[in-house]
Amino acid sequence: MDHPLIDLINAKIAEAEAEGAFDNLEGAGKPLPREEDPENAMLNRLVKEAGGVPEFVSLSRELARLREELLETGDRTLRQDIMKEMSMMEARIDLARKQYR
Repeated sequence: MDHPLIDLINAKIAEAEAEGAFDNLEGAGKPLPREEDPENAMLNRLVKEAGGVPEFVSLSRELARLREELLETGDRTLRQDIMKEMSMMEARIDLARKQYR
């Protein structure tokens, strides 16, 4: 069963074609770029355009913040807590990198 608005959609596309809306598009006549993950290509594109980053990137930023905090901290107990958190963060980064591939 066709979509109830298919006739309207086709009319709008035909109108846009007649007005030249599809003339001189970037990449016209060239093959589409090859996708490494075709099943998730649209989702990956939307995330990228929205400024999203892979989990391991955001975790790496958090690790960098912890390293700065460690440099600024003189309290031994707090430094130990930060180093434990850094160790856990490094393990999470490794896991996230493996999942990303």
